[in-house]
Amino acid sequence: MSQDVTLSASAAKQINTIMASQAANGLLRIGVVGGGCSGFSYTFDIDTEQKSDDLLIELDGARVVIDEASLPFLEGSVIDYVDELIGASFQIKNPNATAACGCGTSFSV
Repeated sequence: MSQDVTLSASAAKQINTIMASQAANGLLRIGVVGGGCSGFSYTFDIDTEQKSDDLLIELDGARVVIDEASLPFLEGSVIDYVDELIGASFQIKNPNATAACGCGTSFSV
């Protein structure tokens, strides 16, 4: 599996904050599913185990896993966390997306 997906320091800090209030050894699971207003949507879930075919990304103690089926859609992406005047959220800067909707969780390739 490719290691081209990266995690920003801001995202790692927020993941660690979230996991501190969740189950021990928690990790953030990111996936891609069909649907949404642009064709595909990102999913964000808290999980407690890594599956054998998951890509594991670690930074500053934060752990993110991506399943094998979602990885081709996310290759080259940066997982970030932004806190702006309009709100705070995880964002995926995905070079494979040819279009995205205003919600930031739906994209097309």
